[in-house]
Amino acid sequence: MAETPIEIISPEILSPEQNPDAWKPLSSRLEDSSARTLSKRQMRNWSLVLESRHIPWHAERRGFGWQLLVPEDMLARAIKELRQYESENRGWPPPPPQATPLVDNRTTTIWALIAIGVFYNLTLHNINLAGHHPVDWSALGNAHAGKIMDGQWWRLATALTLHADWQHLLSNLLIGGIFISRLCRDLRSGPAWMLLLATGMLGNLLNAWLQSPAHRAVGASTAIFGAVGLLASISMVRYRHNLRSRRRWTLPVAAALGLLAMLGAGGENTDLGAHLFGFLFGLPLGAGAELIVERRGRPDRMVNALLVLAAIGLIVSAWWSALLWGG
Repeated sequence: MAETPIEIISPEILSPEQNPDAWKPLSSRLEDSSARTLSKRQMRNWSLVLESRHIPWHAERRGFGWQLLVPEDMLARAIKELRQYESENRGWPPPPPQATPLVDNRTTTIWALIAIGVFYNLTLHNINLAGHHPVDWSALGNAHAGKIMDGQWWRLATALTLHADWQHLLSNLLIGGIFISRLCRDLRSGPAWMLLLATGMLGNLLNAWLQSPAHRAVGASTAIFGAVGLLASISMVRYRHNLRSRRRWTLPVAAALGLLAMLGAGGENTDLGAHLFGFLFGLPLGAGAELIVERRGRPDRMVNALLVLAAIGLIVSAWWSALLWGG
């Protein structure tokens, strides 16, 4: 049994209750006049189309569906507008891209994070090395803006491996580990760590250029927020066909900016510039990486291993340069 009609919008003309013969129902298939029941979603979409074209409409509940009525003298126009709407939106939204299976390399990532913690512990001990008695790791490797601009490039990388204290280290490992692990599982370890180093080093370089020559900084957080930017732009590129509206395609970046504001802008000793620049460099690098993966796929094991070795070699060579020529 049909339920009592429920009026959604009453146009400024006689309603169906006042003049039922002047209103005609719309078929849910438009071409088939016998199929008159619409789903709630279809009713809402069609009513918005009619409203935008200034066509009066009235919706009534019919059993488990809805019936949409328009004035008889506007029926042909309403059908024309709805056909055009259905034609323009056929097949939309497109199905999401096939999910890329994540690489199970969490153990490797955990060992890499443990190595960062071990290195921090190493810097707390008095070690004689390469003519330094003992090595002052912080003095040799911090992101000293003036010395970086004077040509001590290695500080761009060595600063990423240093931390001010245990709290600084643990916060970077716990928070950064989430983003780094996801990035490594998405791209594989080699590309992920190379991109992390790239965002961190570029972020430190731009920060050194903009800061006073006396500015100093340490910590992996520049690279960690680079990972946030990388993941945001990867998602934006990967799902760009599903984020049709201009207001929606920037949602991944907007969410990442929210994380930057919550995690990277607080604290008295927070280097907001380094965090921001790492994040900003992550955006184009992540977009480029995703486009390459779309065309060529992830790197195979050999290329991945070479990229891992390149990342390790970059850190080792940076510290070796610091020990030989730093000061």
